[in-house]
Amino acid sequence: MSDMTYDLIVIGGGPGGYVAAIRAAQLGMKVACVESRGTLGGTCLNVGCIPSKALLQSSELFHETQAGLAVHGIKTGKVSLDLKAMMDRKDGVVAGLTGGVAFLFRKNKIDYIDGFGTFTSATTVSVKLNKGGTQVATGKRVLIATGSEVAPLPGVTIDEKQIVSSTGALALEAVPKEMVVIGGGYIGLEMGSVWARLGAKVTVVEFLDRVTPGMDGELSKNLQRVLTKQGMTFMMGTKVTGAKTAKSGVTLTLEPAKGGEEKQIKADIVLVSIGRRPFTAGLGLDVAGVKADDKGRIPVDADYQTNVPGVYAIGDVIAGPMLAHKASDDGVACVERMMGKHAHVDYDKVPGVVYTWPEVATVGKTEEQLKADGVEYKVGKFPFMAVSRAKVQGDTDGFIKVLADAKTDRVLGVHIIGPDAGTMIAEAVLCLEFDGSAEDIGAISHAHPTLSEGLREAALAVAGHALHI
Repeated sequence: MSDMTYDLIVIGGGPGGYVAAIRAAQLGMKVACVESRGTLGGTCLNVGCIPSKALLQSSELFHETQAGLAVHGIKTGKVSLDLKAMMDRKDGVVAGLTGGVAFLFRKNKIDYIDGFGTFTSATTVSVKLNKGGTQVATGKRVLIATGSEVAPLPGVTIDEKQIVSSTGALALEAVPKEMVVIGGGYIGLEMGSVWARLGAKVTVVEFLDRVTPGMDGELSKNLQRVLTKQGMTFMMGTKVTGAKTAKSGVTLTLEPAKGGEEKQIKADIVLVSIGRRPFTAGLGLDVAGVKADDKGRIPVDADYQTNVPGVYAIGDVIAGPMLAHKASDDGVACVERMMGKHAHVDYDKVPGVVYTWPEVATVGKTEEQLKADGVEYKVGKFPFMAVSRAKVQGDTDGFIKVLADAKTDRVLGVHIIGPDAGTMIAEAVLCLEFDGSAEDIGAISHAHPTLSEGLREAALAVAGHALHI
């Protein structure tokens, strides 16, 4: 491919970058997307959201077959695990979806430049091609959508063999006997759940006093309780200060987060999952004149434009939740605003989901945030134990919580721990986007028997008249 000039160059082919590229092409722009991984889809499709959910699904089925079918009158013989087949299925799902993105690029006439892009000026990107050589692209606009990388932990070196990131945890060749997960956030709990279901003894070490920090406290407490019941062990308020590897495994040195006596624990595999940080290394931001803050994030204005005119940024490299769907929403809004449209993304209304089982889903304000802000609110709660469909499925752990303004009844937040919470939260997001009330949710007909009836009951409970409890 000879050197080319484009209306828009997107650096990064993840859920933010590739969606932005497609929308820009739909709006009539000539677009190139630079991606170094060798496949499109970014961390999410390749080594994040999609492969982890594939393994979560497979491990749920394995556990269900082992322990959950007899109550339904289904008798099985000895259940065994073919881990290679499970991994092959995961890889097949990933290949199908990344190939689908490549098809969409061809359909929308987007140039996919396979290599690592570096700014040589604010309008020029030099790409070191994966196949060899260099490609130079010039853009009227350049969009940084390079996503994030695993945050390192001092004293613990990731080798992707014994001490792994989420990438390595998705590709283990055997089920570990003992696994330690450092970090009680979304990714750590999901991957811990996978390997616990497949037979590993999983211990989660968390620096703070609860899992999923930032989530509604009542949900965090109940999630930890359910996962403990499933066999996971939690060491809260604990700091990891060092790690030593040997043929026999990994020895971690721990101490209380508030200070105290050291102790050691051993594991076959250690997963480091303490969060992610923006990935901008090697992009040449300084050459382009683009500034970043002390956390490595790139400040942008309402149009997603950086301090340099014509250079934009979205997704995990800017402020806001580090979530794939937020990055996609950013991408669409960014290119639409380039074309004079009025798109925007309200980060207070972006849902978050933990894909353990039960799932946890949340949108809007937590009780802790409302109390800190001095907002008067009412609470409506409804347990899945009282939801007919949950009872039928045998998925009765958890509850739905609706938080509404005490005076106006406007829904301020919805928090769910229970079966299929990630799907149910969409109704709550829609309600928040339209500034709907708890009464609105309660007045809408919900099909029976469905899990979402629980959301209606929780909304009715805000006014004190839930029907089935």
